[in-house]
This record gives sequence, C-alpha cells and structure tokens, in this order.
Amino acid sequence: MTSAMRNQPLADLPRRILMGPGPSEVHARVLGAMARPTIGHLDPAFVALMDEIKALLRYAFRTENAMTIPISAPGSAGMECCFVNLLEPGDSALVCVNGVFGGRMKENVERCGAKPIVVEDAWGRAVDPQKVEAALRANPGLKAVAFVHAETSTGVRSDAATLCRLARDAGALSIVDTVTGLAGIPVEVDAWEADAVYSGTQKCLSCPPGLSPVTFSARAVDAVRRRKTKVQSWFLDLSLIMAYWGDKDGGARTYHHTAPVNALYGLHEALAMLREEGLEAAWRRHAIMHAALVAGFEAMGLGMRVDAAVRLPQLNAVEVPPGIDEAAIRRQLLSVFNLEIGSGLGAWAGKVWRIGLMGQSATPAYVLACLSAVESALQGDGAKIALGRAQPAARAVLGVS
Repeated sequence: MTSAMRNQPLADLPRRILMGPGPSEVHARVLGAMARPTIGHLDPAFVALMDEIKALLRYAFRTENAMTIPISAPGSAGMECCFVNLLEPGDSALVCVNGVFGGRMKENVERCGAKPIVVEDAWGRAVDPQKVEAALRANPGLKAVAFVHAETSTGVRSDAATLCRLARDAGALSIVDTVTGLAGIPVEVDAWEADAVYSGTQKCLSCPPGLSPVTFSARAVDAVRRRKTKVQSWFLDLSLIMAYWGDKDGGARTYHHTAPVNALYGLHEALAMLREEGLEAAWRRHAIMHAALVAGFEAMGLGMRVDAAVRLPQLNAVEVPPGIDEAAIRRQLLSVFNLEIGSGLGAWAGKVWRIGLMGQSATPAYVLACLSAVESALQGDGAKIALGRAQPAARAVLGVS
C-alpha cells in the first residue's frame, strides 16, 4: 500500500460550514499555531506558555482566580473536575435541571456519592431563582448549587449572577456550566463571586475540541484542600493538577500528566485573538449575528422556540415547519451546501434545529449562507415559507447591501 493510499481518508475530509451546537469554525491562525513543532511539556519555554494561557483565561473568565487552567480533556471533563473535587460521599447538592446538561450535573453528583436535590424547569425556560431559593430554605446545609448558565440543548441563558448569590447566601459553593457561554455572552466570574466554573474550547473560543477551561475561587480551592477523602478521580484531582500548573509566579512544576502541547498552542492563539478583538466586542458581534439570523428566519416564516428574553445568541433553537422531515433537511444541507446544523434533543427531537453562531462561525457570511441554504432546502421539500424575504431582513440588521 502506497503512502498516498494510506492517507486518502484524511485527504478526502470535507470543508464544512460549521453552524451546529459545536464545534465551531477554527481560524487558520489557530490551526497554524497547532502545527508548530512539539516541545516537552516541562520545557521552560512551554512552562512560560502555560503561564500566558492562565493569564489569558483569567481575561476570558473575567477573574483574578489563581486556579484558572485548561483541563486536558473536553468540557465534560471540566464538569467532572468541578464535581469530584468539591463533593464528597454524604454531601448534598442542589442541581438545577432545565435541559440535557443539567441532567448530566445530577449524574455527576450521584457518581460522587453525594445526594442531588433537584430543581426542575421546563425545557426552553431559564432556571427559576424563586424555586432555587425555596429549595435552599427547605434543605439547609447543602454543599453546592449547580446550574447551567448557557444550556446547549435548548439555547437558554439563566441568571448566573442571581443564582450564585443565592448559593453564597446559603453558605453553598456554586458550580457553573458555561461551556457554550464563554466569549459569546458576558461571563463575569469575579462579579458573580462564582466558585467553580467550567467551559469548553470548541464553542465560542473557536478552538478544536479537547480542552476544558476551568476556574476555581479561593473558597473552592480551600474546600478541595480540606477534603476528608481522596478525590475519586486521580486524573482530575485538582490538588495534583495544581502542582503541575504551578502558581501565578511560575513556581516549580511537578509532573502530573503529559499535557496536549499542540492543542494548548491552539488555545493560546485562540485566546490571543479574543483579546485582540476584545471581550465586549465579541459579545456584541454574537448579539448582532443572532439578531440578523432571527430576522431572516422570522421573515421566512420560521419561529424561534425560546423566548427572546432568555435566548442565547450563539445557540438558536429554530422551529421546524409542520410536515417537514427535519433530518432529511439536515442531510441535504450537509450534502449539497456543506452546512452542518444540529438536531433537537429529548422532547425537542424532530421539532427544532439547533443552529450555532459561535466564535469564528458568528459572521455575516455564515448567517447569510445559512439562511440561503435553509430556504433552498425547505423550498425543494415543499415547505410553506415566504421566499426571498430572509436575505433582505438579515442584511438590514447587518447593514450590508
């Protein structure tokens, strides 16, 4: 078998327009950074890069937390890292469930040997702070309050500032999922006084999947140090990871694992690009692209499943027109237009499309391409939509002719 034949599957990989729930488009600068020569994970040059990554992550999270690092695994590992470090067997934690990822939080609590107290809200609705407050009053002594700030399964944003305050007032730690939130909407870790917050690289940071930025407050780090039992995960034991990532002054590092060096090159470049654009500018860009996409779909005659007041700009739940096979439309978008969008999950399966506007995918060109492709596919399938109106509506928002 020749070298060319062996490499054919890689050569045949398509270039997609990534507008699903993640991953998002990755800029050439990030891909170029990842192609730089690999060096050792304890090389002084790499240790210096680690310190820069920590500083850039503190910028993105809006925090001064010393323990702000990327976990060497995807966002789900960031979630697990927070739970296994902060909860011990016999603890109780309040878990807010309003979508798939709140449900995963509940499972993490159970796997830690802790007891979950669940507050549920309907899919498409934000976590209700009044329900949380009532549950905290009814269950004194809870170790933590866990909630999803940006629920990827529905495109709903919950009030993180209020929920963190309620946890703090009750003497509980707050655990916050902002995998889809970071760099797309305001994430204000210090202003919220949040205790443990995790994200992912493949959403609004527009970096390839595989790393999970996390940040722990001094209060959370102290809770880890005061544990009575060992963390059930060796790999995600923060006390061991802290020794590898070192302190903010660049102290000596203790080997813990072989870090994904080239992936961290990419994260550094993505974070540098975010700082160049500016956080507030990135938030505005996502909001404008969202407004243009919504204007286009509504002009076409399609509705949005989530109320505008709690809607994530970077994750849009668009209602499927009656009588349309949504999976067939997605297949056509992928095969004909190279456009990837996401399906609905759970009770929303077959009823919505989840369309991402994240990071490098939140651009006028992607918004207009998506609207054009969806209109063409729906027209071919006989959907009753208003033709020719989506592009002008979106362009009016974008200010382009």
